[in-house]
Amino acid sequence: MKYVLIIHEVQDYTAWKIIFDNASTIRKEAGEISYQVLKYENEANKIVHFSSWSSLENAKKFFESPELIQIRKEAGVESPEFIYLEQLETGIL
Repeated sequence: MKYVLIIHEVQDYTAWKIIFDNASTIRKEAGEISYQVLKYENEANKIVHFSSWSSLENAKKFFESPELIQIRKEAGVESPEFIYLEQLETGIL
């Protein structure tokens, strides 16, 4: 499985979430399979987007596209950090 971990600050979580939800179709078409949205414990606008993808190539192409760069600006995203990951192991304890 391929994953992307994105850490970024948003100006306003509620405004960001509306744009995030509205982009679900283009995310799915690009290869996103599933996602989790998390926040830092004491920082409501510090967001973590963790998602699984069909391939890291699809994820990179999507996140680096001019369309998504514009969407991030409209959503008030500041300084996103993208971490591309490949699963080595999983388990349940």
